[in-house]
Amino acid sequence: MPSSPAPTWTADIRFRIRHLLALKLVGVTVFTWLFFIGYFELLRHPANPVAVMPLTALDILIPFQPEMLVAYFSLWVYVGVAPGLQANFRELVVYGLWVGALCLAGLGLFLLWPTQVPPGMAGSSDFPGFALLQGMDAPGNACPSMHVAVAMFTAIRIDDVLRQARTPPWPRLVNWLWFAAIAWSTLAVKQHVVFDAVAGALLGIAFAVPSMHWRPKPARPPTRMFGRADIIPHR
Repeated sequence: MPSSPAPTWTADIRFRIRHLLALKLVGVTVFTWLFFIGYFELLRHPANPVAVMPLTALDILIPFQPEMLVAYFSLWVYVGVAPGLQANFRELVVYGLWVGALCLAGLGLFLLWPTQVPPGMAGSSDFPGFALLQGMDAPGNACPSMHVAVAMFTAIRIDDVLRQARTPPWPRLVNWLWFAAIAWSTLAVKQHVVFDAVAGALLGIAFAVPSMHWRPKPARPPTRMFGRADIIPHR
């Protein structure tokens, strides 16, 4: 029999998105809900005196940009992309364990060392959703920025999947631009200072890098059989 042609990267990505889709949607929703329970509990009831994070020259130079709230809120879509691209149940579970460990580490830091941005740093705006942000997410639990930490973890893991799928450069570029917009938005809407964002990025890297070494062997890409694309994942 002639050998099967090499799968296309789009076939690989389509399979990853479709496979276990309902479980992925429910899992990401429940995980996010559980994280916010812990986050807001620590935000409203800090266990230790709250330290105020210092401003840098860059913080002073960055103007208040309420329109960046769109990118800020987009994190809650972005965090679902990487688990949505896991190819099988084992990969999904191990991914969840790693990102769960990241979130627990962040909450542990907030418990031991509560922080906040300087009072009055954020301005006021009529931009849609801004009043909701200020009403729900007080400027505490600042360092490390979990927004940046989770976004960095997500960006690295998405890039890894796209590299394995041998996509053209543009999806990987879009991924990193999305991450950059989220990271910038934390500073532009004045929810965080530069030290928070840098610490968040380092925390995300600290969990993302080992998560790519201690995980199940990546699934095989799609194989074209009988005129259609199928995938045979590793068992």
